[in-house]
Amino acid sequence: MSVLPIYMYGQSVLRRKAKPVRSQDDELTKFVDDMFETVREAGGIGLAANQVGAFQRIIVVDVSEMEETKDQAPIALINPEVLSEEGKCTMEEGCLSIPEVREEVDRPEVIRVRYKDLEFKDRELVASGLVARVMLHEIDHLNGVLFVDYLDPAKKKLLRGRLNKIQRGEVEVSYPIVSDVLPVGRQSVQAK
Repeated sequence: MSVLPIYMYGQSVLRRKAKPVRSQDDELTKFVDDMFETVREAGGIGLAANQVGAFQRIIVVDVSEMEETKDQAPIALINPEVLSEEGKCTMEEGCLSIPEVREEVDRPEVIRVRYKDLEFKDRELVASGLVARVMLHEIDHLNGVLFVDYLDPAKKKLLRGRLNKIQRGEVEVSYPIVSDVLPVGRQSVQAK
């Protein structure tokens, strides 16, 4: 398994809509394994394929290190589609592509999602709380939407300076990144 570089805020890959995965093969399985390795090494709980430069509709969710969800097995969702949403919950969110920024975001409390598993079988699940939030956050990534897009204009204006620093790669993280200061395809490791 490999740790993949994560694209930072401002990279166009984060604003492009990912394409559906058409079939399962060994390359897909390896890519999903690499995504899990990347999210774990970065200390995150979710990751979308376009955050690591791939335009495939794949997300991984691993909340097993969180106290309230420690019994939740890590899951990969291929071509996830939200079928229904219920309730509303406000919670603080962050993002591996937007380090050092955390803000409260309103999202549905319960969702029903259809997806393909790693064997490319159709599945459905109902998720709530943190798991639902992470899934929705990552599915947003697949559609080119970032959690900061949900903030009101005044809050976005206050964050502009920090977002510009992230875009320039002026962040201290423990994982490899791709930012505007680097040519596309190059990586930088900004260590804590």
